[in-house]
Amino acid sequence: MTPESHCAVGLPRPLLLADQTRTMARERAAETLLVWPVGAIEQHGPHLPVGTDTFTVEHVTLRAAEQAACAIPVTVAPTLSFGSSQHHLPFGGTMSLESETYYRVMTNLCESLIISGYRQIFLVNGHGGNHELLQLVARDLALKHQASLAAASYWTVAWDALVKLEAHVACRFPGHAGAFESSVMLALRPDLVREPRPSREYTQSTDPRGFVRPYRAEHPGAWQAIDGYSDSPARGDAERGRQFLTVIIDELSRAMIDFHSQAKSSTGR
Repeated sequence: MTPESHCAVGLPRPLLLADQTRTMARERAAETLLVWPVGAIEQHGPHLPVGTDTFTVEHVTLRAAEQAACAIPVTVAPTLSFGSSQHHLPFGGTMSLESETYYRVMTNLCESLIISGYRQIFLVNGHGGNHELLQLVARDLALKHQASLAAASYWTVAWDALVKLEAHVACRFPGHAGAFESSVMLALRPDLVREPRPSREYTQSTDPRGFVRPYRAEHPGAWQAIDGYSDSPARGDAERGRQFLTVIIDELSRAMIDFHSQAKSSTGR
């Protein structure tokens, strides 16, 4: 079953872990896909709220889980709002865990879910600084436990679909507080977008082939040099943002269903 085959009458809501009793959670743990959105509280330029990553990942994860719930059992864990954001501390408005601390926090919390009986855990990320750390958490825990784990940033799951919408053109994609995130927030929470948005001359497009570059380069003071946003927020557009959100939700839903199928096949359950 695919996300397109929505239920004819009403869309079943995935169960929220926080709403369940311990008995409900224990009875459902072994068969359900536990989906966990993780974001950040960090500066997003002078125009976007510090909760941008958290607002976005929570929205797309919940909507994708609703679609996936037509085909598979899904439980959504409470959104973790704090990430690894040390590079944004100089600007203010940022709450960050150092990389090692974040890795340990995520490992501890995922292990508690595994001990509680969950055998399929899908981490959905909304902040670039968490990306590699979550990949390591999923890899390391799957080596230690009889559990299947996945970790993905929402933009990598939806990369090809977003490139078809030209989300990568004349901007850094996904960037930080630039055209892409400004478009998403104009669609999702326009009341929190401050005008006028900054404008910056930026004509270079992002390589459409993928999120991972040939090598990673980090330079001291790089974020301060660009004032904490990667490209021109003035290019953000609410209609574009709605299109982006739609394809992200559809692709995330497909990924959840696919991972659930893989996990069942690997365990024979």
